[in-house]
Amino acid sequence: MINFQKVHLKWQSYWFKLFTRWRVCPLTCPIQRPHHKHVFWSWLGSCLAITIAAYLSVITNCPLIMAPFGATSVLIFGVPESPLAQPRNVIGGNLLAALVSLIILNILGSSPWTMGLAVSIAIATMQLTNTLHPPSGAVALVVMMTKPNWQFLVTPTLEGSMILVLCAVIFNNLAKERTYPKHWL
Repeated sequence: MINFQKVHLKWQSYWFKLFTRWRVCPLTCPIQRPHHKHVFWSWLGSCLAITIAAYLSVITNCPLIMAPFGATSVLIFGVPESPLAQPRNVIGGNLLAALVSLIILNILGSSPWTMGLAVSIAIATMQLTNTLHPPSGAVALVVMMTKPNWQFLVTPTLEGSMILVLCAVIFNNLAKERTYPKHWL
């Protein structure tokens, strides 16, 4: 039997969470804008890292770059202190997402439901291994959409992730007020 009072209370609680926060902090709520030096370092670091990875792709004729690396750059250069931007998360999260997706692709193929399955299992795997990295969800989709072979684990996933992390380590530590990484493992 459905307890309508419980359902009603849950429904009220749900809407309260949505709209009470909105009234407390509407669209005009101030967001702390980073200092212009931080913006400059983020801009320059991400530009150089993506350029280096793309250039190495061209001269080696080996794909070392993929769309999720743009989002990775946002984290490792825009918020390098974030736990989601640390080397373990970048490299481990991308590798796990690619591995999970390749397994699903090879066993179940690519379809709308396996795309959802790949992303959700990648998220769960990253959470269980402490390697959560949001752009890795896109890595899972890239695998399911492009249907690559197992080499995708190495190139671009591992090698591209390592290039970006190396660039972030070198570049972020050039700025006096930046330290990257906060931790390796």
